[in-house]
Amino acid sequence: MNVQFEIERLRSELHEHNHRYYTLDTPTVSDYDFDQLLKKLEQLESEHPEFFDPNSPSVRVGGEITKNFETVSHRYPMLSLGNTYSTEELQEWIVRVQKLAPDASFVCELKYDGVAIGIRYENGALTRAVTRGDGTQGDDITANVRTIKSIPLQLLPPFPQDFEIRGEIVLPHARFDALNELRESRGLPLFANPRNCASGSLKLQDSADVAKRGLDAYLYYVLPEAVLAPNHSESIALAGKLGFKVPLTDDKFIAKCTSIEAIMSFVEYWDAARKELPFDIDGVVIKVDSYKAQKDLGFTAKSPRWATAFKFKTERIATQLESVTYQVGRTGAITPVAHLKPIWLGGTTVRRASLHNEDQIAALDLHYGDAVFVEKGGEIIPKVVGVDVDQRGDQASTVVFVSNCPECHSPLSRLEGEAQHYCLNESGCEPQISGRIDHFISRKAMDIMGMGSETVALLVKKRLVKTPADLYELSYEDLIQLDGFKEKSVLNILDGVKASKHQPFERVLFAMGIRHVGATVAKKLVRHFKSIEALLAADKETLLAAEEIGEVIADQLIATFLNPERLVELQRLRHHGLQFESEVQEQAVDSPISGKKIVVSGVFESLSRNELKTLIETLGGINVSSISSKTDYVFAGEGMGPAKLKKATNLGVPILNEDEVRSLLSL
Repeated sequence: MNVQFEIERLRSELHEHNHRYYTLDTPTVSDYDFDQLLKKLEQLESEHPEFFDPNSPSVRVGGEITKNFETVSHRYPMLSLGNTYSTEELQEWIVRVQKLAPDASFVCELKYDGVAIGIRYENGALTRAVTRGDGTQGDDITANVRTIKSIPLQLLPPFPQDFEIRGEIVLPHARFDALNELRESRGLPLFANPRNCASGSLKLQDSADVAKRGLDAYLYYVLPEAVLAPNHSESIALAGKLGFKVPLTDDKFIAKCTSIEAIMSFVEYWDAARKELPFDIDGVVIKVDSYKAQKDLGFTAKSPRWATAFKFKTERIATQLESVTYQVGRTGAITPVAHLKPIWLGGTTVRRASLHNEDQIAALDLHYGDAVFVEKGGEIIPKVVGVDVDQRGDQASTVVFVSNCPECHSPLSRLEGEAQHYCLNESGCEPQISGRIDHFISRKAMDIMGMGSETVALLVKKRLVKTPADLYELSYEDLIQLDGFKEKSVLNILDGVKASKHQPFERVLFAMGIRHVGATVAKKLVRHFKSIEALLAADKETLLAAEEIGEVIADQLIATFLNPERLVELQRLRHHGLQFESEVQEQAVDSPISGKKIVVSGVFESLSRNELKTLIETLGGINVSSISSKTDYVFAGEGMGPAKLKKATNLGVPILNEDEVRSLLSL
């Protein structure tokens, strides 16, 4: 037997069966026969590792470990769509497009509520899958995407040599409910909704865990470099023949429309029928079909002019308020939570909803047992938006906001001008301790690998850590004694803690969890003050001189650095070797933009906005987000917003196009 030939034959046969089962829904073999073929392939691959192929059907079960997801640039930006909830605005958009492209016809598709993904194939084999990220770059999650059975690992011939397709990874309702039932039985927190669960699943380090989640995918956009036909609808149909799960006219997931009436008919149909789908959608996408017309219409700074999204109005459901509890956040903020009689809302079973703060409870005049109206804010977070007072019982008692912390029982404080109540017992309130450490280890902060919320909760419960600095004093002996901790996981945690010492100052400052100091504010503070010594020495006036630092942030920074416990924690972190000085490169000598405040707007052909902003910082310039009389330049790419253009013109701020920018920066 020619082993290589047999392995390739089995792979080809299994690829075909996967396509028939997961994409066409027309299987030709039993599950048993499929499993026997797969076992035979796995055995041959195990015995002959020299014939390894990352796109073998055997990788569907996962097993690859990814500790860090590489950030890669998109060949073409993954722009978001403009959207509207208004029928009138949608009609205005259609009329506007028809004026610019009189012969344009449209395609309507479902707006899948999942995780955007771009998948590249070379010579028919899957080579890379990247998340949307910030639109110009995203995370390489190829190993995890290979486990999704409806995504082909090898395209069906004939296929383009270099090909990218984009779409959405979704989690079907049935899989979401099954996962939550399992978590509930194990006493674990439930996933909030299918989209969040899908997003989190794709970032799991072990692809074998991803394979168990049961993710699905719909692919709906062929990139211009690999156009299969002169228009979008034909390209999608041909992509289906390559092996992709694409929107089909048979399922009414896609339709060509030549009139406003046809478009509105598609929108109205799916607004009603979406409840019957096995996955979530939150609207309809309308695109110009012709690629030539798309090119002529072009792009704004953030989105294509040839496409828009009609978002369905938020669904509102009535149910009964059963009780109110209070959650403590990492900053000590107290959030009231309504416990409800379970309802089905927006594709998930809702049992809890946010009440925000005391003012919201008072505005609703909320009573226990009330019939309440619940919506999903932004189709994600359930919230109570109203009360049916006519159904209130005579004996119903008013919901009164608590005066003490529900966890440590300390008196609550509410600062003047703020809606939130806070527990000020930072060092003795367990949810605050766990929350601060969760924040400290998070990906945008210190990015400590090998740890998660459950590990943090256990370490806090066992009193092994009370502050972030305690993490740097953990030993092998401390961790190996904990239930469920094996040598490999212990070493991963210790390695992750050690590696975090190399994170830059801006991440350390963000990780410290100072109220109102998010990742962006931390970056601006570091850029301005350069070191922790300068920041500690700054008075209010000095802080306010920093870009976009207002009185609320300045007051909070001063209060934080006057707190003796915070200062001790800071010194301990410094003692353990964390970075408290800026690593910003020296300004270029004689740079024409040294010290200049610059607004970047629009789309640039020769480099991405992020690349341009990085270059500005390297040359000593200062990126600012809004135009004022202090702005020195506006770097204006294609599609600069008219409001910014008008403001810059009125203020006399120099506006440079891409060629002028390249000339100024000697590119």
